[in-house]
Amino acid sequence: MKKIAPHYDNKNILVTSPLLPPLEEFIPYLENIWQSKYLTNGGPYHQALEAALAEYLGVKHICLFSNGTLALMTALQALRIDGEVITTPYSFVATSHSLLWNGIKPVFVDIDPQTCNLDPAKIEAAITPKTSAIMPVHCYGLPCDTDAIQRIADTYGLRVIYDAAHAFAVKREGVSILNHGDLSVLSFHATKVFNTFEGGAIICPDEKIKRRIDYLKNFGFADETTVVAAGINGKMSEFQAAFGMLQLKHVDAAFGVRQRIYQRYAEALAVVPGVSLLQADAQTEWNYAYCPLFIHPEHFPLTRDQLYQQMKDAGIYARRYFYPLISQFPMYKGYESSHPDNLPVASATSQQVLCLPIHPTLTETEQVRIIDIVLAASQTAAA
Repeated sequence: MKKIAPHYDNKNILVTSPLLPPLEEFIPYLENIWQSKYLTNGGPYHQALEAALAEYLGVKHICLFSNGTLALMTALQALRIDGEVITTPYSFVATSHSLLWNGIKPVFVDIDPQTCNLDPAKIEAAITPKTSAIMPVHCYGLPCDTDAIQRIADTYGLRVIYDAAHAFAVKREGVSILNHGDLSVLSFHATKVFNTFEGGAIICPDEKIKRRIDYLKNFGFADETTVVAAGINGKMSEFQAAFGMLQLKHVDAAFGVRQRIYQRYAEALAVVPGVSLLQADAQTEWNYAYCPLFIHPEHFPLTRDQLYQQMKDAGIYARRYFYPLISQFPMYKGYESSHPDNLPVASATSQQVLCLPIHPTLTETEQVRIIDIVLAASQTAAA
């Protein structure tokens, strides 16, 4: 029986989220790298990918990084963030880890039950004299309430850095969601809808902040002999950038396949009591990065963990994403804002979500088998 995983096949070999191009398409890129003698440090493919992504995403400036976590850490450095930052407990740990690595205290605020994003109505009560910024996450690629968050930031003089790891190519009313806030940070990890194996980027509003970020990601070097900041090594290699250029040719086709897979899930599971899927509003062009299925225990016979185990036993590797909450890990659990009473919606959601496999190599037959397990779980238990 073939195992079905969000991003891995039955041989445990990584299957990239966009349609995987034939190997022969990548060989000319490798030959160009070899002939140019540029392996890193802002070579031709690095420059080409920055320009191509800025145009494709509809943003002014972009700084490429070797991974998204270093991009988050550098974004905080670039804006000189300190003290406390209001953020979400419902995310991948890199969001809060980037704060700790900068000596910043995360302050967790609950999420909106409809979007799983930071709830603007809860932000103001968490602001203290030490608060310097807000770090929301566009969870599952669905846009945050950027207008409400920006109004709060403007009122209290706070910076806004969006963790947009899931939000590649997402638009609202035809405009890139990445243009909101002071900075937005992307991940190009191999599990993302667009990837460079590993990688990431910071979206910048102007050349001045881009120049500072470029210094910071290259040890602080401004020129051959001048170091202007305590920078880090966050540069994207030519190999990563070349793969990104190739992936960019196929990403639109991948979005189309992902949308069709999501729609099949939505249509098939609409008849099942006690389960639901997220839906983007009419103003949002979504990237279908994830397919989170919500299990409502008051109406569905099994708990999320029981359904997860049934799928795992059948060789289907869905993911409880995000579980546990960041606030429940040892390095965060002691914060006052981490108490479950402060995060009732996030705490409940983390017990309900099961992300179903969604990637362009998922066949219709495989998807039917996944759907059948959900249907059987409902019907058998109900009987």
